[in-house]
Amino acid sequence: MSSGKVLLGVLAGVAAGALLGILFAPEKGSNTRKKISKKGEDFAEGLKEKFDEILDNISDKFNEVKNDVKEEASDLTEQAKTKVSELKKEAKAATH
Repeated sequence: MSSGKVLLGVLAGVAAGALLGILFAPEKGSNTRKKISKKGEDFAEGLKEKFDEILDNISDKFNEVKNDVKEEASDLTEQAKTKVSELKKEAKAATH
């Protein structure tokens, strides 16, 4: 299981526990609603941070792959140029 799924599960568990704790606490309804709203905002912020982290990781991996492909293409191009140059020399030598 990926660490992202584990972290998401932990965050969901913490949020559910906090919500249940607030709901069963003996306080005025207005205070309880404020606490629920605050916990919801905290949970949403945590999810946003995790989402941003995942996007950064994906972006980093994409850039690594892109750079690897560019390097491989450059190597293949150089090999092809060398081979063409060798073939030209051989063809020139064969005609003289």
